[in-house]
Amino acid sequence: MSRSELLWEKAKTLLPGGVNSPVRAWGSVRGEPLFIERAKGSKVYDVDGNEYIDYVCSWGPMIVGHANDEVIEAIEKTAKKGTSFGAPTALEVELAEIIIEAFPSIEKVRMVNSGTEATMSALRLARAYTGRDKVVKFNGCYHGHADSFLVKAGSGLATFGIPASPGVPEDLTKHTISLPYNDISAVEKTFEQIGEEIACVIVEPVAGNMGVILPEDGFLQGLRKITQKYKSVLIFDEVITGFRISFGGAQAYYNIEPDLTCLGKIIGGGLPVGAYGGKKEIMSLIAPEGDVYQAGTLSGNPLAMSAGIATLKILKRSGVYENLEKKTKRLVNGIKEAAKKYDIPLQINQIASMFSIFFNKNPVKNYETALKSDNEMFIKYFYGMLKRGIYLAPSAYEASFVSIAHTDEDIDKTIEAVDKTFKEIKEG
Repeated sequence: MSRSELLWEKAKTLLPGGVNSPVRAWGSVRGEPLFIERAKGSKVYDVDGNEYIDYVCSWGPMIVGHANDEVIEAIEKTAKKGTSFGAPTALEVELAEIIIEAFPSIEKVRMVNSGTEATMSALRLARAYTGRDKVVKFNGCYHGHADSFLVKAGSGLATFGIPASPGVPEDLTKHTISLPYNDISAVEKTFEQIGEEIACVIVEPVAGNMGVILPEDGFLQGLRKITQKYKSVLIFDEVITGFRISFGGAQAYYNIEPDLTCLGKIIGGGLPVGAYGGKKEIMSLIAPEGDVYQAGTLSGNPLAMSAGIATLKILKRSGVYENLEKKTKRLVNGIKEAAKKYDIPLQINQIASMFSIFFNKNPVKNYETALKSDNEMFIKYFYGMLKRGIYLAPSAYEASFVSIAHTDEDIDKTIEAVDKTFKEIKEG
């Protein structure tokens, strides 16, 4: 047995399902996961010494590549001074300044420890600010595993076909209204009926947890207009898109300012971190300035702050996002050409340095059309790419990510692997 296989057998006796996050179990590809030992740049290496070009990028945050020298140096320098104080530090002030400069909609920001913590805190804040209970979300958008959000969520829930989670009280989910993504008329009708009861609308401005789904023209603008009309809070969940689509996230890309923004992943440089921020009048309700309680011993942890600062300083350099998009488009075009060559039905949604492949003849614009993607075809594709040294997310409903560490040689090798995999699939 390989070391990964041995570790998998042991892990299943110690951890629920053998993992600490469901999608890692490779259930949707009916396989056994690789155990990763180390990573550098664009590559990950499993415990058996196999090398892979990585397009998971730790589910997005490794935008400057794994173990980036500048990020590691910042972490090491900070770690020598201490790893946690449970007290204010200059680092959290510095990172806050960078975030507020990048996002005009954010006037104050609170650091937390995960995307889930950011979204559930933003939801509590929106309810307190408006005095209302109901929240509107969208089918397939995943906002973490807080109870209120586990209604028709994406990501791991899309993978396993679970519409909600046991253990979540009906009294909570009855306040959550889940609508089709990109359907602004459904939002209008809902607000016409119960607009005075809706505290907020939370949305991934570019969905990244049911595959990459782009907002149609007018969708985000419509959400902004409707929420302003009914005095509801508009929350952009930019845990994935923040600093990924552009330095100012999806809201800068689409030129729309939400009331609250949730961030994560990249702002910690790969370490556990999250943040939520927005207008002063809303953020000032948070304790100790206001009465809305939220706390965390590790919030603003110096290691995460230093990693985030180093990462964002790299991303702020000239040409970074242009080069990322250029590489991503070359890869996407290569995949499209191979699909056309072998007559493989394929849709690719892409924005900036994130993309996803759907084995579907028709455009994918929402959760319902994403679920029509041919999962059997994806499984063949996944293992065909894996054996050729390409590491992809083990789910048809996850995004792929490109980092600044991916080289032209990596892109060429990946396109070659796609060609060989599609040829293999076509020949049966």
